[in-house]
Amino acid sequence: MEQNLFVYNTLSRKKERFEPLNPPHVGMYVCGPTVYSDVHLGNCRTFMSFDLIFRYLTHLGYKVRYVRNVTDAGHLEGDAGDEGEDKIEKKAKLAQLEPMEIVQKYTVDFHNIMDVFNVLPPSIEPTATGHIIEQIELVKAILEKGFAYEVNGSIYFDVEKYNQSHDYGILNGRKLEDLINNTRDLGGQDEKRGKLDFALWIKAKPEHLMKWPSPWSMGFPGWHLECSAMSNKYLGKQFDIHGGGIDLMPTHHTNEIAQNFAACEKMPAKYWVHTNMLTVNGQKMSKSLGNSFLPQELFAGSHSLLNKGYSPMTVRFFMMQAHYRSTLDFSNEAMEASEKGFKRLMNSLTLLDSLKVSGQNEVEIGPLSQRCYDAMNDDFNSPVLIAELFEASRIINSVKDGKLKINAENLSALKKLMNDFVLNVLGLKNEQAANDDLPNVMDMIMKLRNEAKMNKDYATSDKIRHGLQEIGFQLMDGKEGTSWSKI
Repeated sequence: MEQNLFVYNTLSRKKERFEPLNPPHVGMYVCGPTVYSDVHLGNCRTFMSFDLIFRYLTHLGYKVRYVRNVTDAGHLEGDAGDEGEDKIEKKAKLAQLEPMEIVQKYTVDFHNIMDVFNVLPPSIEPTATGHIIEQIELVKAILEKGFAYEVNGSIYFDVEKYNQSHDYGILNGRKLEDLINNTRDLGGQDEKRGKLDFALWIKAKPEHLMKWPSPWSMGFPGWHLECSAMSNKYLGKQFDIHGGGIDLMPTHHTNEIAQNFAACEKMPAKYWVHTNMLTVNGQKMSKSLGNSFLPQELFAGSHSLLNKGYSPMTVRFFMMQAHYRSTLDFSNEAMEASEKGFKRLMNSLTLLDSLKVSGQNEVEIGPLSQRCYDAMNDDFNSPVLIAELFEASRIINSVKDGKLKINAENLSALKKLMNDFVLNVLGLKNEQAANDDLPNVMDMIMKLRNEAKMNKDYATSDKIRHGLQEIGFQLMDGKEGTSWSKI
């Protein structure tokens, strides 16, 4: 498949032409949520960004196997994810529930939020606890190659030994000496030979609830190991795209690469794609600063930092207005601007359905369509795409107002362009059209107003127009009759 799609690869730190290993098939693995709490907006941005990528690759005709895991065990609290208490167990103990009750609750909540944001489900959504056997087999392979060692029933990856024949810092661009010097001592360090060594299998303490039998101990897998085992199982030893938030790059993804090379001498993914973080009024979003809010709080406007609530599609549109690799800053001003922009785009879609062929053509949609593809082919550049879609919106309004004429071929191309890129690629939904009865109600109201005008009852006609404006609907009188849109 010939496409001039270029993707920024964290591994090479440059944009590279996208050439799948086995076209037209594409394998994509994205690190999913650890289901111990409500999904936060930073996570939502990551999953929406990869939803955009998934949608666009599918639109281009690729057959994408999209794997996004659920971490339901083994993710500990420490910086590297393998020191301290299990996040899910800790929440379960506080709530006096079984760990799997916590997993179930927050997995369901995660799926509900993804549905609200119109994020497509992945092709496969494996869980860590469902792949313990595969993880044990991967540990055995790494032990056999001599890149891991056992201490008291736990298995650790030997980073310094690995680095003698491989580049441990190939993804994060750091030298091993610098990484060692910048690593603070952590609990359990006495078992490890080196500061950077990380757990592949952890022997469980007697009080630990989630544990499984292995050749070494009753225990549980290391967090990094889980993703390597699941990506290997469903996408093979080497696949096309590995994605996640930029915070996963320095340790989690670095360790995944080391595990894969140690076990099978292959770089797991050809392209490493990372989304950037969210900030609020220029500050990093965090609970300690009191500027972290959940999707539900954003919809309801119930957080002290928010002036009002915003619809899910307004939030998705806001996310798409920034490139996935750039920092995205939340502010009331930015959200209000996005709300206006989103409504403008959706109004264009509503108007588009009522456009008619108007004889001699003055509009060419082909170049505009190509610019939309050029934007997305440049590392999925959604903000540039949206700018081009606003140009399409301007054309729609000009044709509606009679300022431009359009023939049947270009009208069809315009409808395809908006449907393809607004609805299918950006994944936006016209919320004002969610109520199927609304168009019929508006038609009846417009008919009553026209009857009032015909009877020269202009007071009633104006009262209907102003009343609709007050509740967010605008009437537009034109040569073809009266149309309406949501303000």
